[in-house]
Amino acid sequence: MARQTFWKGYLKLSLVTAAVSLTPATTESNKVRFHVLNRQTKNRVESRYVDSVTHKPVAERDQVKGYPRGEDDYVLLEDEEIEEVGLESTRTIDIDSFVPRGSIDWIWYDKPHFLAPEDKVGVEAFCVIREAMKANDVVGIARLVLYRRERAVLLEPQGKGIILWTLRYGEEVREPVAELDSGAKIDSKLLALMKQLVKEETKDWSPAMVQDPIQKRLKSMIRGKQKSLKKAAPAKKPAPVKSTGNVINIMDALKKSLAAEGRRKPK
Repeated sequence: MARQTFWKGYLKLSLVTAAVSLTPATTESNKVRFHVLNRQTKNRVESRYVDSVTHKPVAERDQVKGYPRGEDDYVLLEDEEIEEVGLESTRTIDIDSFVPRGSIDWIWYDKPHFLAPEDKVGVEAFCVIREAMKANDVVGIARLVLYRRERAVLLEPQGKGIILWTLRYGEEVREPVAELDSGAKIDSKLLALMKQLVKEETKDWSPAMVQDPIQKRLKSMIRGKQKSLKKAAPAKKPAPVKSTGNVINIMDALKKSLAAEGRRKPK
């Protein structure tokens, strides 16, 4: 399946610029999702903002962001004011510094993205930046507006491309817990047995090791309910109903929908 580009802009290092596109390296498109329905009508339920005191709906034009400074006391900020403190350019990845590869601890890494040249003109500039980072064994640090927030990002050369990682904010990372006493004695026989057990359980990596069993069970349960709907359908076809041609036979539409859904299910 072709990857869907969700960001286009420019990769810039000093005077070298390349048009690039960005695509998330992970996806949740295969995750089972549900709608909240009215049990009686089977209609979807809508969520709305309501006033916490009057319980009346609040129109979008009357919604505003507020920073609490005391009990029931807020500093109000308009969307335009918040946007003004962001980056001047939201479409340029301007590498402003480099750090040794591997010097950033794993806990700072957030979301991976594939960064690729967008046109033939930018391929050479893109490759030069990538190969220069490889030769110096470094990764680039830049800032970028993604997911409606300004973020620090890390650019890591990987094969023929570059992986762009969003980095966590400093206030999101907690201090490590106290370490165990490194001087604690370990029984040599116990360690030998444990090393043997680890060796016997060592296998080659496979994506199958991290499949979600809950998603599999949910999909299986949904397929079972779909089959029960088919079994519950009357075996005898109802008498044809006269129509002007604009009314769709609900049973036929349901059968076609279920058949199409079955074909789309991965084996």
